[in-house]
Amino acid sequence: MGRKLITSVLLLTGLSLAATAQQDATTTGDGDRAEAQPGTVLLIRVDEAISPTTTNYVVRAIEEARDGGYAALIIELDTPGGLLDSTQDIVRALFAAEVPVAVYVAPLGARAASAGTFITLAAHVAAMGPSTTIGAASPVTMAPGAQADTVMQRKIFAATESFMRTIAERRDRNMEWAISAVREGASATEGEALELGVIDLVAASRQELLEAMDGMVVDDQVLHTTGATIQELEKNLAERFLGLLVRPELLLILMLVAIYGIMAEVTNPGGIIPGVAGVIALVLLLFASAAMPINTAGYLLIALAVGLFIAEAFTPTFGLLIGAGSVAFFLGALMLFQDFPEAMALPWGYLIPATLLTVAFFVWVATAGIRAQFAPARSGVETLAGRRAEVVDTVTSEDGRIYLDGEYWHAVADEEIPAGEMCEIVEVRGLTMRVKPVSR
Repeated sequence: MGRKLITSVLLLTGLSLAATAQQDATTTGDGDRAEAQPGTVLLIRVDEAISPTTTNYVVRAIEEARDGGYAALIIELDTPGGLLDSTQDIVRALFAAEVPVAVYVAPLGARAASAGTFITLAAHVAAMGPSTTIGAASPVTMAPGAQADTVMQRKIFAATESFMRTIAERRDRNMEWAISAVREGASATEGEALELGVIDLVAASRQELLEAMDGMVVDDQVLHTTGATIQELEKNLAERFLGLLVRPELLLILMLVAIYGIMAEVTNPGGIIPGVAGVIALVLLLFASAAMPINTAGYLLIALAVGLFIAEAFTPTFGLLIGAGSVAFFLGALMLFQDFPEAMALPWGYLIPATLLTVAFFVWVATAGIRAQFAPARSGVETLAGRRAEVVDTVTSEDGRIYLDGEYWHAVADEEIPAGEMCEIVEVRGLTMRVKPVSR
């Protein structure tokens, strides 16, 4: 439910930003929607891992093609895979589309791997270009030590096979091959896919695709696409930004900025900029986390690591807590993205430097700053507490005078201290010291 809500929010945000930042190609000068010319098809390019941002883009394109009166929508696809939840949302949108949708695996060397296989087979028209591949749709878990014969994996495979079977039945594809793409990770070239009945046609170019689609019947509608004009719908600003935001590399960077910024503000109050940057990064991190399958155990381990780093500042463990925190942070960051598909895996080139940088930050910056906040005062009048001074004029609860380091101070005491006696300074209040008799 939360992911669907976030997806809706992202879509609304994208549409709002697009309206203010750029004029859509399908609108007129006075802001009214312009109807597409007869024989015009809408095209979008998906050349990334499938994520909630991709879902927003595809859904927006389907609505644009329907409302704009386009003859068809072409999704030019090249993807290594992606999130299963986002894939299911796209498939549902393709099933409910009121305009013919063709998925075209292109350009040369493109692939419709994993999630791309489901999307291609779910289209009204499935097409591939030369030297392209499709398949390898087995669900993959990134969890350390996960085995393919675990109960959870068997459940995931069973659910994914059922999902693929539903798509193959709905679009009259080769069900046996479709299931083998999930169960055994089978893949096929464009020629093999056409021969097996997995796709409808092979086209070397967009124009050839339009000619091959001409005359096909989709939901009792005959396509007339020969010579059609192709109009491309670009991603809007929000979709481009959010497409970067959901990358695990950026999520890790946002997490580090949030930790460093907030800790820098706590250990050095008044810096403002680190605190503001940390809070903004935290908000963006929580926003992106709501749309992605972030592992909660990873967050808990990272929180434990931060706690151990802070505890090192108050306990004489000689680095033991720092070492334990380092391990907790590394495992937490590793587990944080373990539910991401392989196409969106976090590179070790980010994980190891992030751990080392975080350890260095807490050892040399945060620990020193926290200790400084709680250390005894080393300058100013606060350092006078505990010092001894000579009573010059008898000190009472109302008045008196003492002599310290060549200076005369007003002083008060709870009990009278005669002149010539020694007293101990308890605290300084403005220009008056509160003292007490020296214990004999």
